[in-house]
Amino acid sequence: MARLQQTRFHRSIDQASARLERWATNPWRKLSLLLIVFLASFVVGTQVGAITGVANALDPLMALLAVALIELAIRVRPALLARPEAKLRLALLDMVRIGLLYGLLIEGFKML
Repeated sequence: MARLQQTRFHRSIDQASARLERWATNPWRKLSLLLIVFLASFVVGTQVGAITGVANALDPLMALLAVALIELAIRVRPALLARPEAKLRLALLDMVRIGLLYGLLIEGFKML
């Protein structure tokens, strides 16, 4: 398989995680980033729950997709725990997982 050309764009994408970690060394920036990610995933969770609740035909499929995404995030977590430089990525993954689950639970309680 041929190796792709290393353009400035590819190098920039590769270095994005390191730049984000450097940017988030300030505790307030890190907290605001985690809060934004949590709220965005909460909104996605409530929207998925509302849309599938109205459509009524997609409930089993979307439930399977949501469980699969959350399970995948849980299975990726130990690999991130083993890498000390991936603390921010681990926290972001946890916020996505918690926000999505919380949004789905709130929508489920609304429909009772």
